[in-house]
Amino acid sequence: MTAIENRYTALAESSCCLSCGSAIGHADVRPGEVCVDLGSGRGTDVLRLAEKVGPTGHAWGIDLTEAMLEKARQATQKLGVTNATFLQCALERLELPSESIDWVFSNCVLNHADDKLAVWKEVNRVLKPGGRFVVSDIYAVNEIAPEFKNDPEAVAECWAGAVPRDAYLQSIEHAGLREVRVLEESAPYAKGEAQVASFTVAGQKPARTRDGFMDADA
Repeated sequence: MTAIENRYTALAESSCCLSCGSAIGHADVRPGEVCVDLGSGRGTDVLRLAEKVGPTGHAWGIDLTEAMLEKARQATQKLGVTNATFLQCALERLELPSESIDWVFSNCVLNHADDKLAVWKEVNRVLKPGGRFVVSDIYAVNEIAPEFKNDPEAVAECWAGAVPRDAYLQSIEHAGLREVRVLEESAPYAKGEAQVASFTVAGQKPARTRDGFMDADA
């Protein structure tokens, strides 16, 4: 079991807040849409999304920790929710069909990923043309020292895996996503051995034009 799985297995029974923002609060999710929450934890946001999209839509939860997924599935069954599904897979290899998702959300999870560009490429892959994302996460005010960046325990604590703001935003654009904008941002604060800040970022996959090409300005 990895350091990240160990940490979140222990937190599965906790009532603490595991996010650094409210990504879904910034989205106009509509009935019939399909959404996915990356790093869905106990499934709270997925259940909220399932209610928003209604019986003709669907909400997916992706998490790496079996204990979190079990809590989420128990809550889904207890509440009788039939339009929510939880999957265990890596963010870099989402087990979802290409161009199947209207909205991608995540709260304070992508900083854990070793290959953040690969994650954003997966976001681009699963989004429908014109599909949108809202992600809350942390970034490093200054570059994280190598001895911490390569420490699994420090990465699991949600700070050593953070990258500088410019690098974070560049990964999104390099993955092919557009209209990238920062919706909200905190002042820097200390976390572990680093200075970090929280922000919420939104954008979209370019829409497909009649000739079959992607229109970045759509």
